[in-house]
Amino acid sequence: MRDDLLVEVVRGDIVESWHCGAMVLLDEAGDVRLSLGDTSALMYPRSSLKPAQAAAMVRNGLDLEPRLLALATASHSGGAGHVAGVEEILAKYGRTAADLQCPESLPLGATERDAHLREGGTPDRLHFNCSGKHAGFIGTCVVNHWTVASYLDPQHPMQRAALAVAEELTGELVTTVTVDGCGAPLFAVSLVGLARLFRSVATAPADSPEGLIASAMRHFPEMVAGPGRDDTIAMQLMPGLISKIGAEGVIAFALPDGRAGAVKVSDGTARGHQPVLRAVLGAWGLADDAVAQLPVAPVLGGGRSMGQTRVSARLAAALA
Repeated sequence: MRDDLLVEVVRGDIVESWHCGAMVLLDEAGDVRLSLGDTSALMYPRSSLKPAQAAAMVRNGLDLEPRLLALATASHSGGAGHVAGVEEILAKYGRTAADLQCPESLPLGATERDAHLREGGTPDRLHFNCSGKHAGFIGTCVVNHWTVASYLDPQHPMQRAALAVAEELTGELVTTVTVDGCGAPLFAVSLVGLARLFRSVATAPADSPEGLIASAMRHFPEMVAGPGRDDTIAMQLMPGLISKIGAEGVIAFALPDGRAGAVKVSDGTARGHQPVLRAVLGAWGLADDAVAQLPVAPVLGGGRSMGQTRVSARLAAALA
């Protein structure tokens, strides 16, 4: 994968660290507006794939209110509302947490994790950040009388349906499949394909499966991630935006007018994509005071700001 310089970390007057990677932006017509790095190379979208997986669930009969449908796309923080929502999905389809096949985990969010531990909580599957997606998989299996016990098998009808939707929305044939951190099949696509996927979801007719996914994410951004998290804040600040991070430095996002983007930071850190999201949303019209509310890693010395994490000069110029 050919990298390009995306982000610099400046301490005092010196660039102390930098993050390289690749990114692509599509314009309203779906044409490539900006491309840095190798945007055609295969990469793993990780949890940025979830809107496509959720669309496959809805296409195959999963019927959830928008709040719970947003949770099916989530990498949630493990708050009380998230966990209760997962239990609601399972209960609707006559199942329990015992049917979940994601790993046991403490909550992903630091605040939520601390609260869970104070209450004597231990790792469990409900608190795993992908438990909403897994509950959606299970509900779809129940609706279709598919075997629940093997719902993570790549040859299971649920996963074959997810693969078909991913191929359709990315416009790419998936040739490489592995296993994601949650245990679900994970499909390798290009960054351009991932941006196309998000564009397809963001611009879909309101009553289509993809349109229902987009609406759920927009109306319940707190269910997609959680308080203080990149996706939640970005969607709260920019009306119409859908945004979803993935592990290892991935983020994808799109607006209803067709503009879309995807980023992969090669060293796998979220610190690398945060300034990029800020810069892109600013270029797309988000007000400066709102841009300033988007998370970005501080550069501190003795508890005081000693620098900044910023996009590269080349990227800044390309967005101008």
